[in-house]
Amino acid sequence: MIEVFTTNIPNTNRAKGVIHKLKTKFPNSEIHFDIEGEVSNYPCTHSIIRFEDTQVPSVAIRSLVIQEGYRCDVLIDKVCY
Repeated sequence: MIEVFTTNIPNTNRAKGVIHKLKTKFPNSEIHFDIEGEVSNYPCTHSIIRFEDTQVPSVAIRSLVIQEGYRCDVLIDKVCY
């Protein structure tokens, strides 16, 4: 399964600590962080955490990111026309 989360983690350096904690808690998971520009107006501008594993504990992932001081929400899967 893959779950994508939006966050307000502002840069790769700050994300490294969060990703390290996620990988420590979920060692068999693939976790990636992406950011394209300045995160200044969450949720309109945001960074992304992509989490892949056989099960995705969304509540635990969100809780860990929030405990680190950042916002975190599941990216809504919607079709735009």
